[in-house]
Amino acid sequence: MIRLVIILPIVVLAWMLLVKLISDVKKANVDWTGVTTIIGFIALAFWLRHITGMG
Repeated sequence: MIRLVIILPIVVLAWMLLVKLISDVKKANVDWTGVTTIIGFIALAFWLRHITGMG
């Protein structure tokens, strides 16, 4: 029961922040090419770390 009392407000807060972030991103003029490039490089770094075991 104590876990539920602790986890539930965290989940609700995370959901509210996610909804706010999505609405802010929809309103903003975002360079999606740059964002996807950055996300791609981060994903590539994690994948190469997983494959090679280095890093």
